[in-house]
Amino acid sequence: MPAYARALLPVLAGIGRHRFFAIALTAAAVLRVVTMLGYPPARLYWYDSFSYLHNAVHLRPEQGFHPIGYPLLLRVLLPFHSVELIVVLQHAMGLATGVIVYAALRGRGLPAWGAVLASAPVLFDASFLRLEHAVLSDSLFILLVVAATALLVRRPVPSARAAATAGLLLAGATLTRTVALPLILLVLMVLAVRRVPWRRIAALALAGLLPVAAYATWYGGLHGRFGVSGTDGVALWARSMTFADCAVIQPPPDLAPLCPNGTVLDAAGEYVWAEESSLNRLPGGHIALNDRARAFALRAIAAQPLDYLRDVVTDTALAFAWTPVAHPARTVPAFGFALGTWPLPAGRPLVEQAGREYDPDLTGMRSVRPYADLLIAYQHPAYLRGPLLAVILLMGAAGTVGRVGRVGRGDTVRRPRTAALPWAVAVTLLVAPVAVLDFDHRYVLPAVPVACLAAGLALARPPRAAAGIGSGGGHWAQRRALVRRALVRRALVRRAFGRPARGAPPRSDRGRVTTGT
Repeated sequence: MPAYARALLPVLAGIGRHRFFAIALTAAAVLRVVTMLGYPPARLYWYDSFSYLHNAVHLRPEQGFHPIGYPLLLRVLLPFHSVELIVVLQHAMGLATGVIVYAALRGRGLPAWGAVLASAPVLFDASFLRLEHAVLSDSLFILLVVAATALLVRRPVPSARAAATAGLLLAGATLTRTVALPLILLVLMVLAVRRVPWRRIAALALAGLLPVAAYATWYGGLHGRFGVSGTDGVALWARSMTFADCAVIQPPPDLAPLCPNGTVLDAAGEYVWAEESSLNRLPGGHIALNDRARAFALRAIAAQPLDYLRDVVTDTALAFAWTPVAHPARTVPAFGFALGTWPLPAGRPLVEQAGREYDPDLTGMRSVRPYADLLIAYQHPAYLRGPLLAVILLMGAAGTVGRVGRVGRGDTVRRPRTAALPWAVAVTLLVAPVAVLDFDHRYVLPAVPVACLAAGLALARPPRAAAGIGSGGGHWAQRRALVRRALVRRALVRRAFGRPARGAPPRSDRGRVTTGT
């Protein structure tokens, strides 16, 4: 047999064992090719996409909403001067995310059909196709969070290397979108509750927090303030505008100009950009007003905690509607594939600079038939409805309760709450953006694959290779003791019923003294 044929045999055997997922992955790849053919070159959003391209060329911490993680990736691709290459890589990231979900669940004992179903939303939902086709940080963020979470649930207790790698991935996610910073603290807390050895927790903490601290130091050296963002206070102020009542808050004179001025908008995030909002009527701009805006928002939350919680719960509940709700009304929440052209914003120096420095051939997106027609028809059935997302989260929540498994005859061991970590991450990803700014359907998508991972773990059974003991909580000494106890019991049963152990003389010869002749 030729050498290349022998090398291919393990690959073909692996495909055979995972043939259903291989078929699903191939179909998902075809969908992404159709997306690139149907909507060249890429979706570009004002102002985010052009800010990322500009930051990739002028690589330094910016004081706005975007940390440096995604611009670093774009900087690596800068020599090619192509936004098409960016979305090709992001579509590959979407496929890789599906592979990670599938592999993690198969490794924890979920049947192939269940692991394929769990990976289906990120592979086939049209919203993910649109997101991957846009010059936005979300695809990279999703891949980093899912990879980190999968590493931490791959085994009952993560190894020190897995913990450190997960910490680095979460640090990368934090430097891609700052909403991931609470995830590092959340993961550390969950691992501590699970009584993971402290050295592994320390490895994750150091790997996760040191890169963020280094970036915050770099940021402080340039902007005079230790941090990762210069607009976090502005975002939280905008969140408070939906409920703030200055008659209750009674702010000091320096914060009083930030009180609501009668302007009513249909979403909290709109207050960041609306010219008529009280913040934007003050001189100095967002960066200069950030600290005052944060101080006002914290006072508002402390004075009206129930009003704040009510608005956060109300906006988060939009994720569970059957028909996607436009929030704000000017947006298209789903089903965004359409026919037409989307020219670049005119008269914007940032747009012209991004085109000149990053991609001289940069043009607006356009639809190409018949590929666009296929996606327009596909997007309506290929959408994860809100109630289905709620069911997935409820399944994951059920997996946060430890189950009792049986070993041998009468011995029991508590199976771990393996779904607790991904479920907590999914809920945090769903709620945190609403708590610090506003609801956006785009912000829901990172929670979906992690929620599917939690639901799959809730349904998974330990593989047979674990000698019937279950996936355990990492208490291997307890497992070995239970196995030894079962073996001793088996030997006692054999002795009681006259069944000799292997290699022993027949029963009739036991106790007989023999002598040589």
